Amino acid sequence: MNALTLPDIAAQASRQALPLDWVGMCGIALPILIDDQRLTATADAGVSLDDGTARGIHMSRLYLALEMLDQQPLTPALLRNVLLRFLDSHEGLSKNAYLRIHTDLLLKRPALVSPLAGWKSYPVSIEARLENQMFHVELKIDVTYSSTCPCSAALARQLIQQQFLEDFANSPLQHEDVLAWLGSANGIVATPHSQRSSAQLHVHLQGNELTIVDLINGAEAALGTAVQTAVKRADEQAFALANGQNLMFCEDAARRLNLALKRSDAVKAFHLKVIHAESLHAHDAVAESRWTRDLA
Repeated sequence: MNALTLPDIAAQASRQALPLDWVGMCGIALPILIDDQRLTATADAGVSLDDGTARGIHMSRLYLALEMLDQQPLTPALLRNVLLRFLDSHEGLSKNAYLRIHTDLLLKRPALVSPLAGWKSYPVSIEARLENQMFHVELKIDVTYSSTCPCSAALARQLIQQQFLEDFANSPLQHEDVLAWLGSANGIVATPHSQRSSAQLHVHLQGNELTIVDLINGAEAALGTAVQTAVKRADEQAFALANGQNLMFCEDAARRLNLALKRSDAVKAFHLKVIHAESLHAHDAVAESRWTRDLA
């Protein structure tokens, strides 16, 4: 008895001859290798359907091509090879290929003073495109930090000055009395407000490396107040000192990150957005900046 040939419905002609920009799958679970870490990720994989007479693409071929990603470290070259396989398996159907990968990169961060350390998670998205034979790689990285308002710091200092005048009016100043006052509740009668803040970095890469860790490290160094993991009281005190020495509006943070990203040879262009989740207001303070490298 002859085996029946399995039907291939996708190979049938479409009832409506119309090309489609993107056809594929979203939320595919897979492991990837970044910075010697095997991470759990999800991928969105697709191609253009340029042959409008074709009813559909071969999604299983896209899925099987993704097996390349768990075999070697993630690089632009590997992403390009995956996209080329997408197109090779859809010859005559597709001209453009797309791949988006979403994961959380874990980095172990030391405490500021004590010997403690802890893991910190950074949401990362990697988008690779092969359009009109042009290859592009973009990164999206979220970096969380603390921001202390310069305006509220100045207002707090003024209130502390006023309290000092009231407490020591017409009194001779003694070193011991002033020191004790500084350690009392009156010595810090007002405090500036600070908030957990986030930097959303959307970077268009050039070169042969993803440089995710370098970009994160550069952003945190520029800001100076990255949120911490494991801390003792000495670390918390050092964090308070760092905030006091790095007062910043959202505009300041955006400018610092702008300059840091420009210094990276791996960056071709970027769009950054900083969000200070205000503790004073019910709304957030936001600043954005864009830049493209002059290749002339």
